[in-house]
Amino acid sequence: MTTYAALLRGINVGGSKKVPMADLRTLMTGLGYDGVRTHLQSGQAVFTSGDGDEESLAAELAGAIERHFGFPVGVIVRDHAYLKAVADACPFPAAELQAKQLHITYFSEPVDAARFAGVEPAAYLPEEFRLGDRALYLYAPDGLGRSKLAEQLSRPRLTKGLTATTRNWNTVVKLVELTG
Repeated sequence: MTTYAALLRGINVGGSKKVPMADLRTLMTGLGYDGVRTHLQSGQAVFTSGDGDEESLAAELAGAIERHFGFPVGVIVRDHAYLKAVADACPFPAAELQAKQLHITYFSEPVDAARFAGVEPAAYLPEEFRLGDRALYLYAPDGLGRSKLAEQLSRPRLTKGLTATTRNWNTVVKLVELTG
């Protein structure tokens, strides 16, 4: 059995795509996942499964959510080893920063620097980003909501063909803990 985190994109934000966490837990248990727990209302669930891989589990959960709730939701599934490795590889001094200043965007597939070549880093200083393993690290000293760099990095032309979902550092650390 492997412990995974399911990251749901864009649910329970601004009154749209409502997915009650109790309903999500019931749905996931019905799919045969064990030990289903949710974290916050913004779309994190932890579960164990002995069947499938990250991609097949994500596809299965996304399909079940669409059938049950009536709208599509991007889902990324990652195991503990991946989540821990990404957190450990953070290029920014996480221990010295406030959680609202540091974010990770998880991608459904690997991305390379060429995808973001049109983003001029110097234009957004002191904000910065770095790429990792199917992840983008974002340092936004004034928070995500005020970040011009985050706005640029989330443009559809840069994320085309990907599921991408962002979590603040507190959530990143909690998911490592919950899947450990």
